[in-house]
Amino acid sequence: MPFKSKQMIFFTKKNFWHKIYRHFIDYEMRQLRSSEHAFMVLIAIVIGILGGFGAIFFRFAIRFFQALAFGSWHYNLDYIIGLPWYIKLLAPAAGGLIVGPIVFYFAREAKGHGVPEVMESIILHGGAMRPRVVIAKITASAVSIGSGGSVGREGPIVQIGSAIGSVLGQFLKVNGSQLRTFVACGTAAGIAATFNAPIAGALFAMEIILSDFAFSQFSPIVISSVAATVISRHFLGDFPAFVIPHYELVSVWEMIPYAILGVLAAFTALLFINMLYKTEDFFDALSIPGWIKPVVGGLIIGTAGIFFPHIFGVGYGTIDLALESKLTWYFLLLLIVLKLFATSITIGSGGSGGVFAPSLFLGASLGGLVGTVVHLLFPAYSATAGAYALVGMGAVAAGAMHAPITAIIIIFELTNDYRIILPLMVACIISVLITSRFKKDSIYTLKLSRRGLDIFKQKEANILKTVKVADVMKKKVTKIKDNTPFSKLKHIVLNNHTDYLYVADETGHVKGLIYARNIERLIYGFEKPEENATAKDFYAPITFYFTPDDTLDIVLKAFESSSLNEFPVVADKYRLKLIGAVTKDNVIAAYNKEMVRRDMVDTVSGYISSAGRLRRIKMDNGQEMTEIEVPGSFIGKTLPELDLRNRNGVEVILIKQNYDTKTKERHQVITPRPNYHFRFGDSILLIGLTENIEKVKAVR
Repeated sequence: MPFKSKQMIFFTKKNFWHKIYRHFIDYEMRQLRSSEHAFMVLIAIVIGILGGFGAIFFRFAIRFFQALAFGSWHYNLDYIIGLPWYIKLLAPAAGGLIVGPIVFYFAREAKGHGVPEVMESIILHGGAMRPRVVIAKITASAVSIGSGGSVGREGPIVQIGSAIGSVLGQFLKVNGSQLRTFVACGTAAGIAATFNAPIAGALFAMEIILSDFAFSQFSPIVISSVAATVISRHFLGDFPAFVIPHYELVSVWEMIPYAILGVLAAFTALLFINMLYKTEDFFDALSIPGWIKPVVGGLIIGTAGIFFPHIFGVGYGTIDLALESKLTWYFLLLLIVLKLFATSITIGSGGSGGVFAPSLFLGASLGGLVGTVVHLLFPAYSATAGAYALVGMGAVAAGAMHAPITAIIIIFELTNDYRIILPLMVACIISVLITSRFKKDSIYTLKLSRRGLDIFKQKEANILKTVKVADVMKKKVTKIKDNTPFSKLKHIVLNNHTDYLYVADETGHVKGLIYARNIERLIYGFEKPEENATAKDFYAPITFYFTPDDTLDIVLKAFESSSLNEFPVVADKYRLKLIGAVTKDNVIAAYNKEMVRRDMVDTVSGYISSAGRLRRIKMDNGQEMTEIEVPGSFIGKTLPELDLRNRNGVEVILIKQNYDTKTKERHQVITPRPNYHFRFGDSILLIGLTENIEKVKAVR
């Protein structure tokens, strides 16, 4: 028996107990997952608790960096106004010096306002996010806000909470739909905890992040939101974000200026969106290192903050002044311009923070401005400027986010005042109607559209984009040399049933083509060619040619603009060596075949569709066809690696991708490929014996 040291025995025992522990955990998870609803609810509670503590820690981190930057834990507007000018100038630049390396060398996802990155992870990766995003986003955003960056808390906390839900879901190896729900749970938890607004947190996750109000997702999201709020209220107290006087609708005629406010809020939101992304483009075009750009932005913010420190941070102190009607109309107008400028510079230069709080700031300033003017003109029939500031907050936020329900509810929960809800609803709806009319994308989705991700495009693109020329081309073509005499050309046409003859030079590179019917006219007609005529005298130059990698949608467009029924296929577009041809009949046959295949898929999906559940069709001989989401343990693996045919006795006949990064299409249906790596959100259509398919379903 070989000698074993004490250290070897220790590690052997350690590995033994580790295996026992893993088997125990796996068994418990399988038992828990046997009731999917209970599993989702339990994990939602865990995400809510973690999201609540994450929000608390994030707020503490902001205060910590505020104390470092400005010298006091008691940060407020009066304190900032009294600071020396050089602190106001240098604090944002110092913050940029920290944020830049974090964003550009540690986690690029931490740049910007966070919500689009969460939406992108759901679209492209089924909700999968990197664990380092939590650390990077907390640090970068806390430094940005704490050092005076003109951004909000909601974007970072959405990304932090979502990353917590994603990491936990990936650890538990859940499927794609469950992972997306956990991401939304993290979003709801973050919003609920940071704003003490559980209803708004749940609605934000469903209306903006998922764009779906499915009941199966609603329960865990609400539970996660409630759990986070309980944690937040325990440690931070049960207080609304803004303590405001009581407002009410003074006169029914007051709905007119509130409607006008909705219109103005829409154009303010549009200006905000455009200015934000134009500024981002400006900084992207600067030929300086990326990690330096936040420093430049910080210096610009600091310069403006010397004279108007109201733009620093989330700006809640200034919003309170607007809600209390303590600011003049001309100063409110100036604040709108300054906040648009400051937030655009902060985010555009590479800072990290949200855009919801700036939207509230802009809305409060705009509403206060309108309310001041209205109250001066009609004091007996209008409320004070603060009421209009409150409605303006919701209207600008709704217009920027294209989310009226979330904006209405979140303003209500931030203030705990129901009496202003009617003008708030009117202004928010008007704002969204106008902004969505002029700009399809919201402030969040525009970032995705600029990256080529069209979240509104549900219809599949031209189905011929998925079929290549190589799949349908004919390799047997009639090829002749350009010096072929007419006598031989005549013989070829009469003895070969072909419509086109391809003329090539000595090296085999195609020069043109001859329509066989034109040669037949010369043979049987009155007009005769010259005795020394060759193929060179009859061919037409090539107008279109394709390679095997071209797709048939391009070929179809060529046929639409040409009278020919056939085009050459060349090996290389530069040397034009003829290897085959693609005909109009090839394209039509491929189209019909693809239509039949997709019609089969749609028919199958129509029979077996049942939202959120496993779907199946019973067949003869104990077999069934079932569509399932790929289990978490399949993620990143290929079909040969899984070997489902030999291991489980089932056949994969179709794969539904959550998102195809090449075609930019959602729910792309593809045939099984050996090199395809499964991703979160993918589904597979299986066929096999019922008991074998049940084995696959049990895999986690």
